[in-house]
Amino acid sequence: MPAPHPLRDLHAKVHRVTRHRRERAKAPLHAVAHVHRGIGRRFTHLRKAGLGAFTCFLAVLGPGLLAGLSDDDPAGITTYSVLGTDHGYRLLWVIPASTVLLILFHLLAVRVGAATGKGLVGVIRERWGRGFGYAAVIGLLFANFGTICAEYAGISAAGSLIGVPSFVSAPIAGLLISLIVVLGSFHRIEGILLVVSSSLALYIVDGFLAAPDWAQVAHGSLVPNLPIDARGWIAIAATLGTTLAPWGLAFIQSYAVDKKISVADLRWERVDVVIGSVLTGVIGLAIAVACAATLHRKGLHIEDARDAAIALRPLAGAFATTLFGAGLLGASLLAAAIVPIATAYSIAEGIGAPASLDLDSKHFQFFYAAFIGLTVAAVSVVSLPGLPLVRLIYLSQVVNAVLLPLHAFALILIARNRAIMGAARPRDWMLGAAWASLALIVACVAALARSGIGGEGA
Repeated sequence: MPAPHPLRDLHAKVHRVTRHRRERAKAPLHAVAHVHRGIGRRFTHLRKAGLGAFTCFLAVLGPGLLAGLSDDDPAGITTYSVLGTDHGYRLLWVIPASTVLLILFHLLAVRVGAATGKGLVGVIRERWGRGFGYAAVIGLLFANFGTICAEYAGISAAGSLIGVPSFVSAPIAGLLISLIVVLGSFHRIEGILLVVSSSLALYIVDGFLAAPDWAQVAHGSLVPNLPIDARGWIAIAATLGTTLAPWGLAFIQSYAVDKKISVADLRWERVDVVIGSVLTGVIGLAIAVACAATLHRKGLHIEDARDAAIALRPLAGAFATTLFGAGLLGASLLAAAIVPIATAYSIAEGIGAPASLDLDSKHFQFFYAAFIGLTVAAVSVVSLPGLPLVRLIYLSQVVNAVLLPLHAFALILIARNRAIMGAARPRDWMLGAAWASLALIVACVAALARSGIGGEGA
């Protein structure tokens, strides 16, 4: 075997570096961006400073936090508000219970994304064929569009509290969100969304301002009480559905893939998921408690989150109304960005097109076209006067209720498949808990359907 020649080795190394630079120069911008965005590379200098554990957490922070907090959207805020207003402290326990299920299914979704490198619709398309992939896309598109309209309706409701009409607030918000998503890089978009999500902490302050009976809060949160009428069962099912939204499960898996979360990163991503889910539950609980301690005590009834904000003024002060309205605006802006992103991910995955927030618009025409198209359509719907927006939103929530068990069922089937998951397959106890949770979800949806039929008959 000939001895290595130093000059020849140096020439070969220079050739490799030159070829690598040439390939990068010819490559589209998004390919270079993905190379730079590997998990952990951003924090190399921090690791060298000895901040290993904290740095690992920062590297994966985002999917769990954003997916969790975006569930506290206008529809969620309305659901929690009605729960507290109509039922007081009695049914608070459903929020912690829903939070536990949220943690479980978000952990499953992130694990599947890390193991497969694909979003849920992408895995469905690969595992069961294009037909099932298209069906999943159509279902999510139909349900999500009504939800996107609900987000912009929340923006309009928050604007109306200070006298800004919907035909002004909705288009401006849609334009700003579209510019941020289309022109921003992955990390810039993520940073902005994380900052916006921090506005939801205002609801925690509102919970304290309402001066609730903390003993009753603790009892209602920890001790399950069965509903005493059909409205109670509807409230339980609605709370479960708004916390475990199908679009949220689709988003966290696709977003984790986009962020390049790997199986090795799951240890720290679990922390991100738990923090995001727990914060979601705490915020939802604070909203319900604020309404239970004020509106329920006075025997009032509300239809949406705007009604709750207005009704709080004489009971908890103008400051509480301001905080409630500001939280509603922040929640609406966050979800108005995330739900179209989740839908664009699913549409692109369903037809086999690229999907990422870190790819330039020149190479991602379809992904960004889907996002902008959904945003423009939703803004147009919300801005039209006299449109039955409440019926559209209600219909979308019905579709969400039907999709949730199907989505959870597909996720569990994929997660338990050793051929797909390999060594990343969840442990048997986790799969068992997922099957039990699915049974609970089906029971709640059935109770919702039965109560809805009975209510209409009444």
